[in-house]
Amino acid sequence: MVQGIWLTLISLNKDYSPYKIIKMAKINVYLTYNGDCEAAFNFYKSVFGGDFAYIGRYKDMPANADHPVKPEEGERIMHISLPTSKETVLMGCDTGGEWASNFKAGNNFSLSITADSKESADKLFNGLSAGGKVTMPLGDTFWGDYFGMFTDKFGINWMVSFNKGQQEK
Repeated sequence: MVQGIWLTLISLNKDYSPYKIIKMAKINVYLTYNGDCEAAFNFYKSVFGGDFAYIGRYKDMPANADHPVKPEEGERIMHISLPTSKETVLMGCDTGGEWASNFKAGNNFSLSITADSKESADKLFNGLSAGGKVTMPLGDTFWGDYFGMFTDKFGINWMVSFNKGQQEK
């Protein structure tokens, strides 16, 4: 089986050099909570160790008249990330506003793809969302990523992002 995978990877490499690294999208789990994200991630941190790479709250978002943040939701987690290995990051947020009514334990996760280019993000987003429902079209965000969300035709929630700053490092 390993030989089959290796041959597949080599065949994807145009110069057939087994030493050239093939860039691929990273996929991580993104968990959604209904107000207890911070407690959950403090628990995960106590088990996995490490430090949060980012913690953002809804009150820290730029004001948007079309989607105002209710004062009681300001302290909720907009995004949090906890690296658990060199390749894997556990990410999450609290739901709120119009999204809260759809929350149900068991459907509170998404697969998060970090693409290696904007073109790759477009290709993955368009391909996986075909026949599904786009909940946030791909576009530039205030945190700097090119980002979008959708539910695929099989009912799985996805997030696709590309961070130009990460590409330049």
